[in-house]
Amino acid sequence: MQPTYSSSRILLPVRPWFIFLSLIIALLLNFLPTSHWPGVPDWVALVLCFWSVREFRRVGMGWAFVLGLLMDVADGAVLGQHCFAYVLLAYLTASLSRRLLWFPLAQQALQVLPLLMLCQAVQLAMRLLVGGDFPGWSYFVGPIIASLLWFPATFILLLPQYQPVEQDPNRPI
Repeated sequence: MQPTYSSSRILLPVRPWFIFLSLIIALLLNFLPTSHWPGVPDWVALVLCFWSVREFRRVGMGWAFVLGLLMDVADGAVLGQHCFAYVLLAYLTASLSRRLLWFPLAQQALQVLPLLMLCQAVQLAMRLLVGGDFPGWSYFVGPIIASLLWFPATFILLLPQYQPVEQDPNRPI
């Protein structure tokens, strides 16, 4: 009798250049002038969160600090605003990574939403502490959109790792 469950596809190991390229593309998307519009997600936070969940040994707080520093300089924000938020995000996602991967994508997106909201809230709190203006409640629409983008981001970022579907009868796996 055949088992009734379906197994997941086995993924190839991720290549470090692909992780680097995806983080740089996310950084460039954050550099666009449209990144300050309401509802546009923080691309670096989304991709950093994804790789911190999937490859927490390769992408962690060091990458988060460097990317946060670049975002602080590019935005002209309080130095350390993005750094602290991204490092906190990378730490929390890496610590929850094993638990998150057990869930289907819809539940992963629901669990990533509070992490992305916390990242935005930390940035807002640091901005308000130095006397900045409150940007409005639309500031928190970006993490909601980013959690909805968890589905296509997962598909796109895992695409190079998929093995071919054809099976070799001489190989046991």
